[in-house]
Amino acid sequence: MTDSPVTLITGGGSGIGAATARQLLDLGHRVAVTGRDKGRLERFAAELGRPAALLALAGDAAEHTDVEAAVAATVAAFGRLDAVVANAGVATHDTLADGDPAGWREMVLTNVLGPALLIRAALPELRASRGRIVLVGSVAGFVHTPGNIYGATKWAVTGLAENTRRMVTADGVGVTLIAPGRVETPFWDGMGGLPEGLLLTADQIAASIVWAIGQPPGVDVNNVIIRPIGQPV
Repeated sequence: MTDSPVTLITGGGSGIGAATARQLLDLGHRVAVTGRDKGRLERFAAELGRPAALLALAGDAAEHTDVEAAVAATVAAFGRLDAVVANAGVATHDTLADGDPAGWREMVLTNVLGPALLIRAALPELRASRGRIVLVGSVAGFVHTPGNIYGATKWAVTGLAENTRRMVTADGVGVTLIAPGRVETPFWDGMGGLPEGLLLTADQIAASIVWAIGQPPGVDVNNVIIRPIGQPV
């Protein structure tokens, strides 16, 4: 176990983050997950039998001190850091015309500042391990929809992925943007239910994240857009 890879996942207590943690653990990796809901993290750890290879850390992905503490705790527990997955995200499901700006603040901080803080905190360790950064974006970060502030945050993540890649590629650090389309996750809870048509599963997106993390040394897959068949945009 002391030589197995170590990944830190923000928003790792449910949805895509939890699915990614499960798949990595099944492959023999060591995994740290963060989230604001301590109870959810504890339930997730209990569901998996509280394995020694799992570290659950309560904290806010948009708070610099929490993110730095999570990186430090991961390295202290496991001795290294090979990959980070910036997965934590929220959506207000409104528009510029009818939305509540109070909700936008949390969304922008979580979706845009959060990944930047994770990169900032983890970069020294990832340079040492020649590791990988995975950012979970969205198709909404490539396709405009009317007045969509959530989409604007994901456009920012798309840009962050590429400017991070340009910053770290000479250090041997890989950067991958995973941009899902419609996925059956708690994301839709605020929209009155799931949309019609085929949806991807959290496990399917997690498999792509695990695939990106597991690329051979020297291979850097940068942008992966994943839609369910039938999603027109």
